[in-house]
Amino acid sequence: MKKTTKIIIILIVIIGIFLGIILGVNKAKESNEKLSIITTNFPAYDFARAVAGDKANIKMLVKPGAETHDFEPTPQDIIDIKNSALFVYTGGESDEWIEDILEDIDINKTKLIKMMDAVEVVEEETVEGMEHENHHEHEEEAEYDEHVWTSPKNAIKIVGAIKDELSKISPKNETLFANNSKAYIDKLSELDQKFQNIIKAGNRKTVVFGDRFPLRYFVDEYNLNYYAAFPGCSDQTEASSKTVAFLVDKIKNERIPVVFKIEMSSGKLAETISNETGAKVLEFQSAHNISSDKFNAGVTYIDLMERNLSALKEALD
Repeated sequence: MKKTTKIIIILIVIIGIFLGIILGVNKAKESNEKLSIITTNFPAYDFARAVAGDKANIKMLVKPGAETHDFEPTPQDIIDIKNSALFVYTGGESDEWIEDILEDIDINKTKLIKMMDAVEVVEEETVEGMEHENHHEHEEEAEYDEHVWTSPKNAIKIVGAIKDELSKISPKNETLFANNSKAYIDKLSELDQKFQNIIKAGNRKTVVFGDRFPLRYFVDEYNLNYYAAFPGCSDQTEASSKTVAFLVDKIKNERIPVVFKIEMSSGKLAETISNETGAKVLEFQSAHNISSDKFNAGVTYIDLMERNLSALKEALD
């Protein structure tokens, strides 16, 4: 009896091992069948995720919670890009490192989407009261604002570009990609309409940011005026007394009820302006990046922009 029991146990173990091997092979096969997509920042990641669904493994190079402008790729990041089916990046100042590796990427194997190429870009500008940037080496060369995703209408164009490229890479999934992109674009269109309604109903058309301002495409889309302490990609954190005084006077003179800070900012400058004016400090999401908790919870670009609706409404009332 004991001998029979041992034999049964051994058979169960052997069967378990074989089943494990089979399952492992199937999982590996399933993983291998998925497309590999590499993205630089959160908007690119979220747009690709929305279109590809479960047909791709998607990696965001900038870690959740990290500052996108300070990103430096690791050797493994470069390898992952070269081995991917699709690489989605923004372009512009923050992605200058990509120019150094483009020649080494086999475009027959890895397709590229530069988000700035999917939309009509605008030149960076310094508005009245804003701290000037003095670090540019070639002042005669036009520099274009890279924060193209901040306009929902631009987001629609970028999602469309990702859908088109993925359909070429994997024609068998073309219908799925089309359906996924349509569902996401419908949500973006609804979001766009909500912003239009809030702005149309507002009592003013001016917003003030006691912070960097990476929202040029957003305000241009909705015909809003803006004042801010720093340009969108500025590495400055301390504003001059002249800039602070200008923003304080602007809020007081126009009775602006809100001063904005952007996500992951210390908000110190906005708080200073608030103390001088009584304006309420609210956060406005530019969707550069999100915290690890939000990333793990599956927060989307649309979720972030939805949170801007109530903040903008309060600022324009």
